[in-house]
Amino acid sequence: MKKYIVLLISSFIIAGISNAKNYSITPTPHKISVVVKGSFTGKITDTKTGFAITGASIYITDIKSGTSSDNAGNFILRNVPEGNHLIEVSHIGYTTLVENVMISGDTKKDFALSESVVENNAVIVTGVTGATQLKKVPFAVAVMRKQDFFQNTSSNIIESLTKIGGVSTLATGPAISKPVIRGLGYNRVLTINDGVRQEGQQWGDEHGIEVDEASVNKIELLKGPASIIYGSDAMAGVVNIITNVPVQNNTIKANISSNFQTNNKLRTLNANIGGNKNGFNWNIYSSNKAAADYKNKYDGNVYNSKFKEQNVGGYAGYNGNWGYSHLLVSNFNLKAGLIEGERDIDGYFIKPVAGGGETRATNADFKSTTPQIPYQHIRHFKIATDNSIKINSNRLAFNIGFQQNQREEFGNIDDLNERALYFDLKTLTYTAQFHFAEKKGWKTSVGINGMQQNNTNKGVEQLIPDYSLFDVGTYVYTQKVIKKTTLSAGVRYDSRNLDTKNLLDAGSIKAAAFTKSFSNFSGSIGLASQVTEKLNLKFNAARGFRAPSIPELASNGAHEGTIRYEYGDVNLKSETSLQLDGGLDYNAEHLSFGITAFLNNFNNFIFYNKVEAAAGGDSLVNVNGDLLTAFKFSQRKASLAGFEATVDIHPHPLDWLHIQNTFSLVSGKLKEAIEGSKSLPFIPAPKLVTEFRGDFKSLNAVIKNFYTKIELDNTFTQNNIFTAYNTETKTSGYTLLNAGIGADFFNKKEKQLFSLNFSAINITDVAYQNHLSRLKYAAENAATGRNGVFNMGRNFSIKLNIPLSFTL
Repeated sequence: MKKYIVLLISSFIIAGISNAKNYSITPTPHKISVVVKGSFTGKITDTKTGFAITGASIYITDIKSGTSSDNAGNFILRNVPEGNHLIEVSHIGYTTLVENVMISGDTKKDFALSESVVENNAVIVTGVTGATQLKKVPFAVAVMRKQDFFQNTSSNIIESLTKIGGVSTLATGPAISKPVIRGLGYNRVLTINDGVRQEGQQWGDEHGIEVDEASVNKIELLKGPASIIYGSDAMAGVVNIITNVPVQNNTIKANISSNFQTNNKLRTLNANIGGNKNGFNWNIYSSNKAAADYKNKYDGNVYNSKFKEQNVGGYAGYNGNWGYSHLLVSNFNLKAGLIEGERDIDGYFIKPVAGGGETRATNADFKSTTPQIPYQHIRHFKIATDNSIKINSNRLAFNIGFQQNQREEFGNIDDLNERALYFDLKTLTYTAQFHFAEKKGWKTSVGINGMQQNNTNKGVEQLIPDYSLFDVGTYVYTQKVIKKTTLSAGVRYDSRNLDTKNLLDAGSIKAAAFTKSFSNFSGSIGLASQVTEKLNLKFNAARGFRAPSIPELASNGAHEGTIRYEYGDVNLKSETSLQLDGGLDYNAEHLSFGITAFLNNFNNFIFYNKVEAAAGGDSLVNVNGDLLTAFKFSQRKASLAGFEATVDIHPHPLDWLHIQNTFSLVSGKLKEAIEGSKSLPFIPAPKLVTEFRGDFKSLNAVIKNFYTKIELDNTFTQNNIFTAYNTETKTSGYTLLNAGIGADFFNKKEKQLFSLNFSAINITDVAYQNHLSRLKYAAENAATGRNGVFNMGRNFSIKLNIPLSFTL
């Protein structure tokens, strides 16, 4: 580990030293000063009124540099490299404005913003090789910002993403959620955090995303294959989490925030502070989270759904007129109970006791925030460099990251320190992109990325073998602007080599070692056309590739967190897919409408299903006296199809009112039936979310950015299930009533004092089970006859954020 960290720090230092020639050092009798070349200034106003807009954000994504407008609407951004830059200007309640501006010396340009709350013109970096206007990418990308997360209530950051059409979560209690995009999850969804591929045993049901939600500034979610830029594992899409956003020059900014939720007594305390002095910028954050057992009206308190989380991280670096170089460090630490759902004959949750036997869980157990046996402990350490260097009119961007993910599962009540499973995963990732200067409307980039990965088992049992993996891919991606149409295309080649050791069980070989190699080509071509000022059309065709994950190939053991026994198949082949998707967006003053549809055909689609016993029924495996249901991984041709549609009505003269409806549907089918069933397993149910929202920029001099909303979350019955070997069961539909209210509070000097948010989820206390909840398949409640454990009941939340700002 030390050699990796030395390598990363060295690359960070070299990136800075290699660009020292870009500075102009002017000595004086008393000091040495850095001469800053190039500034960008202007004023932000309201289109209708002409009044200045205070606190508008002006940001240049490619150089990670930004500022905000003052009380007079004026802004200044120093140390901007000369060249053509995509400028993003945004403010709460206004349509984001995006323009290309040529910066040469000291450049001045004013901007006027129009009122709106529909995000349709953001700048994104996901799925493309540089900052690109959202309207000009040929695939579906949704953007959520820090403000959106503050106004939503959830127990983790991934749950908040379900507000996006086509996005669901596979959950194992409130602490663990995994993103599912258009019916696909696990290793088919790639998570990127500040440019670094997140690697943390993401193949498991109860393995969440090891990112501190309080540190997140923005998430870009791409729906559809993104193998061109990211390689294998990005077949369903990408969740790009952006935390590293430097504050404006010569300022220090801090935030203290807290959240309390009534259902499971969740309490969080978060703090961060960042500064920027003449280009030298940094940030430090820390967060603490603890929750007791959640409850619902059918199960009461759900034993061992508690968790504790403690995170710390930050970055330091320099932004100059040559580019930027940052060093990022984070440490994620989570202890989460594993819910088994075992109850006695009277329906009370039970827990194991030392020496054998079991007893009922007590009120003290339910109120405690310390997970009990069985539980998992996840530690994820990451250090990475993120660099962008201007080379004449071209740009070189590169990063190197080291991650260590330690995942321990404890399950022995007689030996509390015994680790049933202990995965120690170390990953070195690398990415380099060379962006050629734009020429005659062509923007072209070439790149290489990949990883070196090693996993070691340190627990009593082994579910997967020790292994080493090397992955490399290279690609070329180009964009061409022809009037109001943007054409995009790319091609990529990937190679992955896997070397596993013997899978052991108490020293005996349970499965033999093997080596595997996978390689394939990926490609995409698409267009985005702004037909009129109000209408935008998109179409994209993409070929994706995914190598089988290590558990799909080699698992053979009990998986405590999923209550099952897993069998892999070493003969599995690579998945390949061809997806076609298209959409349109219409945005007028009082109506916004968008629809995207897709068809995704798979060769060698990998899925798991129950194993049938020789005498019929489920195959059961005896593991230390517990009978676990056996599952195996299989492979077939399959297809998924569906669409997402959004309608936002903001009627005149009630311009403050927005009525938004978002509907999503996905269907998954096998080409050939298995035991009479053609439906793919674990496809999310159709969903319709209707929100009535009122937005008021200013109620008075003290209360601004006030909002109130009522939401109906309708999830329909899922009858299209994979019935072979009783793998999956139907799930009833349900409707949740949610509400929220909040505002920013200012003093007489127009300085923000704090933000306050109140929200309520599941106000009518509906007892329901999400179709993708793993707890749905927990043990039957003998007292009621109901299967599994139900989701969280009524929950009220209060959030407080106190911003602090100082000028240097």
